[in-house]
Amino acid sequence: MLTVRPKVAELAFQLYGRSLHPELFETHKSRTVQRGGYEAKIDITNAGHVITWRYEGITLTEVATSAHHALPQKRRLLSHKLRGERNDHVECRGSIRYEVSFQLEPVAPEIFWTFQQELTHDANQQGMLHIFDSSGRMNLGALSYINVETRNRSMLVQAFHTFPDDYAIVKVQSLFQLP
Repeated sequence: MLTVRPKVAELAFQLYGRSLHPELFETHKSRTVQRGGYEAKIDITNAGHVITWRYEGITLTEVATSAHHALPQKRRLLSHKLRGERNDHVECRGSIRYEVSFQLEPVAPEIFWTFQQELTHDANQQGMLHIFDSSGRMNLGALSYINVETRNRSMLVQAFHTFPDDYAIVKVQSLFQLP
């Protein structure tokens, strides 16, 4: 099991057409939502997040984690290194649509610390926040913030993961849509 936050250069993004065993991840915060016939479990993990979305026998699992994290290949629908900016989508049976946009953004130290403070403040109003212990090199540890917006026919997830040692921010926006 992965026990420390990976280096930002080692990050990967994957989507599966199945659920993954929860013991594969160290979960720090978790939330379950139900609406319009679908259900989703959103977890903040060491490297990023895991979202497991279910609707009428269809399961999609989104994972932002280390590329070195041993995950199965069976029913993997998408796999990308988390570098630069990327958009992708998957059409599933029953006209279910999944869309994702993610980017890895290196920023100047002053912008990084301002962003971390804003996320910490926003989390007090809404969303899920986990602040990690400092790596020892920086005074403040990394953080992960996830905001979920649900509608009867869709779920929008915005995730932000910071990496203080690299002054980098991972931003992921995922949309799960019913027909």
